[in-house]
Amino acid sequence: MLSPDELQRLIPAETARFRSPIPTQSVSSDEFFPAAQTPKQREFELRIKALGSQLAKKHGVSRRRFFQGAAGMAAAFVAMNDTFGPIYMVSRAEAQTPEMANARAAGLKGQFIMDMHTHFLRDDTRLEGFVRGREAVGKAGWNPALAGKPQTLDDLKFANYFKEIYLDSDTKVALISGSGSEDPRDWFLTNEMKAQTRSEVNTKARAKRMFSHAIFMPGMPGWLDKVDQDLEMLKPDSFKGYTVGDNTNKHLARHPWHLDDEKLLYPFYEKLVKASKSQPSLANVCVHKGLFPPSTSAQYPDLVKYADVRDVARAAKDWPQLNFIIYHSAFRFTGGAQDVGWQQFDKTGRIDWVSDLAEIPQKHGVKNVYGDLGQIFAQSTVADPRLCAAMMGLLVKGLGVDHVVWGSDAVWTGAPQWQIEALRRLEIPEDMQRKHGFAPLGAPDGAIKNAIFGDNSARLYQFTAEQRTSLKSDLVTAARAEYDLHGEGRTNLRYGYMQPARA
Repeated sequence: MLSPDELQRLIPAETARFRSPIPTQSVSSDEFFPAAQTPKQREFELRIKALGSQLAKKHGVSRRRFFQGAAGMAAAFVAMNDTFGPIYMVSRAEAQTPEMANARAAGLKGQFIMDMHTHFLRDDTRLEGFVRGREAVGKAGWNPALAGKPQTLDDLKFANYFKEIYLDSDTKVALISGSGSEDPRDWFLTNEMKAQTRSEVNTKARAKRMFSHAIFMPGMPGWLDKVDQDLEMLKPDSFKGYTVGDNTNKHLARHPWHLDDEKLLYPFYEKLVKASKSQPSLANVCVHKGLFPPSTSAQYPDLVKYADVRDVARAAKDWPQLNFIIYHSAFRFTGGAQDVGWQQFDKTGRIDWVSDLAEIPQKHGVKNVYGDLGQIFAQSTVADPRLCAAMMGLLVKGLGVDHVVWGSDAVWTGAPQWQIEALRRLEIPEDMQRKHGFAPLGAPDGAIKNAIFGDNSARLYQFTAEQRTSLKSDLVTAARAEYDLHGEGRTNLRYGYMQPARA
């Protein structure tokens, strides 16, 4: 959790006055300190403001309204290309012509997208840093609308989560994840809450729209008994753990662990192998790795060895019956260190710890290691798209296109539509393809991107063709159609923390 001193230096991301379709600087939850806006991000912000104002005036709408539509999203990627180089597939004609942009959006709207990495906060959360930050913004006069007004965490709770995942984006299926803590009050959601929400959504939708994790915390008193209880009572779709232990309160992390700890973890794996015989998705072991830049490493040096992927290969080799899905693909360089990641790749062709993860199949002869995108995509896309393209190339080349899975880590970064559009449009530059042997990512709905967006997770979680078909006529689809006609539209808000932008 960010310290009080760190929070004093930040503002809540949702209070930013400028609502760009693509974030103009890094936004974090409480997992890491967000980076300051870079000169390139400032350049992008100025470009998209100017282009948005010009096109909004041309079409007789406000800039904010223009940015809520498909042409506004296209305009943002035009500005990204003008700033960072031609990395995204977009044309100025699309940005200037809403009819063209809307036709493209409508043609991709039905794409099957399983976002297996999403979050919201429980109603009784005590993670009040978000609230206190919003109140501080009002007192400081940054946003006069907040002055003297009590703030709440509603934007980070279920109602807004449902809106932003299912109505404001093309996501079809989502998995509710979470984070545990040494202090029971600081769990994002209890395992019971996640299971209950999954049940309510799927019952009301009359289709399988939602999956849920159960968090496991090795070394905590009675943790294996809790696993048995969750398996019997909650029927989770898979389990997720944080090898650093308490990721929310790292100063309380008394129980970090390694995936290849035979004494501690292997009895847990035995339980999953047994349970997966009747429920195959329980073979999926989801593990948070990375998000540990040099600043965090310096603050918590004893946890670094648990945050990297040194323990993945042996566990995967010893347990071929299981799938080890590494969240964030072990991307290390958050919190202002993205430039370190790019410099490292530019000089060596490697990126800590993404390259280490991508090399595991070839080095160790395993086929059960997967890379989830999460913050690896969200953070690098807004900080340096070249780094994003490099990491996508490394993962697809090393793990295989059938072993990279979509996750947005929403709602911390707002509705995930901008991330969906970023992957749809992203292409690895030709010089990078030639130099590093990367394959092109291809069309927005081509084989590679379809695999990443949904087909791979559908295989891992046994989501059938019949279940996909049922989504087309369920109550969520009906609600989305009504919302598209009469709803307020995508807000382009982000949630979490950001540094004040430069004047």
